[in-house]
Amino acid sequence: MSSIEMNRRSVLRTAIGVAGVAAMGPLLSACGNGSAGKSGANTKSGLAAALPTYVASNAVTPDIPSVTGGGGALTDPGFLKYPANLVKTVSGTPGSGGSYTAVTPLWGTIPAADNAFYQAVNKALGATLTMQPANGVTYNNTIPTLTAAKKLPDWIQLPGWWNDLFNVGELCGTQLADLTPYLAGDKVKQYPNLAAITTGAWQAGVWDNKLYGIPTFFSGQSFSGQFYYRADVFEAKGIPADSVKSIDDFFALGAELTSAKANVWAFDDVWTWLAQPFGISQKFTVTNGKLVHKYEQPEFLEALSWAYKLAKSGYLHPDALAGNNNDAKTRFYAGKVLINGDGQGAWNSADAQAGTAANKSYRRASFPLFSADGKATPSIYLNSSSGMFSYLNKNLSPSQIKECLAIADYLAAPFGTAEYTLINFGVEGVDYSMGATGPVYTTAGQADVQQQTFPFLATPTNVVSNPGFDEITKDRCAWNAAAGKYAYKPVFWNMNITVPARYATANGGQAVEDTIKDVYHGIKPVSAFQDAVTAWKKSGGDALVQWHQTEILDKTGTGQ
Repeated sequence: MSSIEMNRRSVLRTAIGVAGVAAMGPLLSACGNGSAGKSGANTKSGLAAALPTYVASNAVTPDIPSVTGGGGALTDPGFLKYPANLVKTVSGTPGSGGSYTAVTPLWGTIPAADNAFYQAVNKALGATLTMQPANGVTYNNTIPTLTAAKKLPDWIQLPGWWNDLFNVGELCGTQLADLTPYLAGDKVKQYPNLAAITTGAWQAGVWDNKLYGIPTFFSGQSFSGQFYYRADVFEAKGIPADSVKSIDDFFALGAELTSAKANVWAFDDVWTWLAQPFGISQKFTVTNGKLVHKYEQPEFLEALSWAYKLAKSGYLHPDALAGNNNDAKTRFYAGKVLINGDGQGAWNSADAQAGTAANKSYRRASFPLFSADGKATPSIYLNSSSGMFSYLNKNLSPSQIKECLAIADYLAAPFGTAEYTLINFGVEGVDYSMGATGPVYTTAGQADVQQQTFPFLATPTNVVSNPGFDEITKDRCAWNAAAGKYAYKPVFWNMNITVPARYATANGGQAVEDTIKDVYHGIKPVSAFQDAVTAWKKSGGDALVQWHQTEILDKTGTGQ
């Protein structure tokens, strides 16, 4: 498993725990100080002028190449083994002797300052990056203190799920540097590794038609998740996963797989992932030129009605019905649940190791996409391409910004290159040794390198790599390629929208979300959701939708 993939997965898991499921949703944020100065939205022409030209890298050849899907999605390449020959993509040293401070979050043990690994990287960079990783758990408290005092470091990581708290829209142009003059269009070509960053990832770092954020831990094709099943059990029972072509077929598995006496249930919590077969929008859809919130989509009501039916069927594990999702993976590994929903990062070698420890026959797989009625063409919306970005300080001079971008180009070198290996694994013989399946951290590497810091400043695109577990990489890449055919860009995809504070409560919709949870747990009837939506509309929901209509859609369009 690549170091970046491991970090991206763990970081996003932590983020969800800290910031809620919204962390994985679109980059919609409520302005923390009530300012209405910037919407954060982009026009189609303005966005096109700000975006860097995409030039794919051919430095390293993957075992499974990327595949272009719907909406321009580009699947993450697959590597069955770590490249044997570590090619270089940057000649000489990118830096010119400058010194810069960098603050990044770290959900782990903070390495010792100025350790040998940091020194080795700075030598390779030809500059001094003083890394100042801060506790990720309290990062949301650290940054507002720095911005209020206008004492940001030279380079800083600002996770997108805290855009509202950090008021990033107002920081752009006041404390954060505009990178458009340096990277827009063909200007990025002087930084080949940055040019290889997918367009969607850059798009998520654009505010008001200007590029500010350098994307990190990004994917060319990101979905919120999918339905998984115990492939070993299905195979033993002679159930082909591709026989599920409708939501009725899906429900029918409940009777076939559930045996309460044997302590086995067909389903765990699957509510979030019902958006795919039912065609529920990410947040909004456009009908005849008018925005429609997902709560008011007929498909949302249909999906919730199905989930309520599942809750009353006896096919849903009792712990899931009680809202205990902390042990969901344990239930899946033990075979107490045979179908669940999870994020894309759940399908990896670490999962296989944990699963086989519980059951040596364990094998995870994912259902092919299907539509609720089994007749319509399936669809799945693309998630935001990146949820994490680094920014440069506005006080840096043009020559300093160029030096930092050259350093970022080094940090963004593709998986399996010499630069990537140094940044993610350190120095061979000191921080890692080259094993049969790739770099293996030494004790020093575990302390100083594995607790990643530099990748929070810039990374290459994500890859799928599970050394020693080739079938997982092949299966996951195949599923991604098949699902990608049905991908589409949702309304306001990758757009940063600063919602006025007066609409923050309606934007969060917490009362509705709480009711939804009660319905799919079978506690309240579906009519309770309808009542909650009626109350939501009156207390700000309608005004929220209208604001998006007049201030965003009518003025800038969907941003695509």
